[in-house]
Amino acid sequence: MLTPSQDAHWMGLALEQARQAAEEGEVPVGAVVVKDGQVIATGRNSPIASHDPTAHAEVVALREAARVLGNYRLEGCTLYVTLEPCSMCSGAMLHARLDRVVFGAADPRTGAAGSVLNLFDHRQLNPQTQVMGGVLAEECGQMLRDFFKPRRINTDPVREDALRTPDTAFAGLPDYPWQPRYVNDLPSIAGLRMHYLDEGDANAPLTWLCLHGNPAWSYLYRKMIPVWLAAGHRVVAPDLIGFGKSDKPKKDSFHQFETHRQSLLDLIERLDLQRVVLVVQDWGGILGLTLPMAAPERYKGLLVMNTTLATGEAPLSAGFLAWRDWCQSQPLFDVGKLFARGNRSMTPAETAAYNAPFPDKGYRAALRAFPPMVPEFADSPGAAISRQARDFWRNDRHGQTFMAIGQQDPVLGEPVMRQLQGQIKGCLEPMLLPDAGHFVQEQGRAIAEAAVRHFKP
Repeated sequence: MLTPSQDAHWMGLALEQARQAAEEGEVPVGAVVVKDGQVIATGRNSPIASHDPTAHAEVVALREAARVLGNYRLEGCTLYVTLEPCSMCSGAMLHARLDRVVFGAADPRTGAAGSVLNLFDHRQLNPQTQVMGGVLAEECGQMLRDFFKPRRINTDPVREDALRTPDTAFAGLPDYPWQPRYVNDLPSIAGLRMHYLDEGDANAPLTWLCLHGNPAWSYLYRKMIPVWLAAGHRVVAPDLIGFGKSDKPKKDSFHQFETHRQSLLDLIERLDLQRVVLVVQDWGGILGLTLPMAAPERYKGLLVMNTTLATGEAPLSAGFLAWRDWCQSQPLFDVGKLFARGNRSMTPAETAAYNAPFPDKGYRAALRAFPPMVPEFADSPGAAISRQARDFWRNDRHGQTFMAIGQQDPVLGEPVMRQLQGQIKGCLEPMLLPDAGHFVQEQGRAIAEAAVRHFKP
């Protein structure tokens, strides 16, 4: 018969396994199997790492003990585990014919050795396994409390099916001094956290709502924001889900036209934006140009740069199709280098800033999903709402429009923009930037200054 001090000794070894589980991000539960005064097997929780819901510490230890002994029946063995076993593990222990099971902390939620139920006390089952709890219970329980405490006080957890770029990735970005703001309860994105900038007075005469495209984020507007703030205006610049400082779903399939459109509508309503000048480029326009018809009274103007309305009625431009094919063939393309290619004056630090949201390929689902998501045919998702938007801009929309075109854009350049100009009632002759490429905002100061002169509160 083992003494209490011997039980405590073996439980201490199980606690060491639990510590290792905690270091690996698993719930800290550890187990050891002892036979004839020797540890023959150890186990620790690993369901996350192994993608195995049965990989509880006890099951892992039982499998190893059976392998060592060459027998699934573990007669003469004692299993020590830091947390009262659940029904799955208790059943496995009974099948293994263990002599004893010794656990540390009780589990009032799922414990099947006396807390919720006691499988070991059912006479219809194998009655030979003895069970005892409470060995080093305080130490075992404290380890679990220490593990879960920071998670319980985390009021803004990341969803299990998403990633969140660490804040350290965005430290010291050049010309991007603004404080981040977040919202995590928009109905359309169910707990994903969206980042946005919100600078200036909420009662300012104009609010510039700046929407970026793929693969950019709100950093794209860093040269324009100061101009509008200096004019006494407000600027709101969100990061689409999957980009920038917003959460990044792991699966490409998350990204749908309507999901992203609705998340922007939800944000606009949440912030109750009024007197809005909508600022769009790339996907910021493909999505953004469909927004004002949902609440026209919120909007006073449109600043539109290299983008399109993808109605599915006309073939997509050859430049865009080439871009889409290139993205498919180069899924790990360097985002920063892409921006620098068309903007030779960018510094290495600015180039790195565009890479910051995507530390590895797991964060790049949006970059893969967005090119094929552009509505190509009449029945493509998003095409019908885009046709409604086209009719709105042609016939129903009231307000000022300012267009700027980067003439070196090989994707959505001047021919595409001239077509869009014809779809927007009252759109005057655009501002032409002969040296600007697709990401026109990199020459944005001049555009922002011209826009301030154009839009009168």
